[in-house]
Amino acid sequence: MTVRSMRATTLNATSSTACRRVETRLVDAAGEPGLAATLARHTALAREVYAERRRRHKFLPADLFGEPTWDILLDLYIAAREDRRVPTTSACIGAHVPPTTALRWLRILEARDLVEREDDGRDGRRTFVRLTAQGLAAMDKSLASLDKNFTRIFDRSAFDAEASVVGLASA
Repeated sequence: MTVRSMRATTLNATSSTACRRVETRLVDAAGEPGLAATLARHTALAREVYAERRRRHKFLPADLFGEPTWDILLDLYIAAREDRRVPTTSACIGAHVPPTTALRWLRILEARDLVEREDDGRDGRRTFVRLTAQGLAAMDKSLASLDKNFTRIFDRSAFDAEASVVGLASA
């Protein structure tokens, strides 16, 4: 059984998928006060983490690093928050690994209900990939943790720097 035929039997066509996508956006828009700012901050953080993963190759050999699933998840998170559709081929390119490796990881992510595919509808040769509600929630929590810890580190650094300046001034 192919992935496409499994999806066809498990999903009740694209209507349920479209409903889930709209539902996710509505939850985001109608959420608690400050949620939009938090999501924007998480999106900016995801974008910077993804970009930094590309920049580190300037300093260290690229073959030392290999975490295509994280690159895929970051890419799909950014696209979800910007309400963009990601073709499967683009997700593979964004992983920075051979297409067969990226497709294998997409299948694993799909089996773990973190990612789902959607047929184009207008072009039978193309499919899109996106985070599921579970995948989006997991990425939100992961980025919130990263944001909290970076903020703690940088606030502590600013506090230490300020304390040393005050200590020098009083000496």
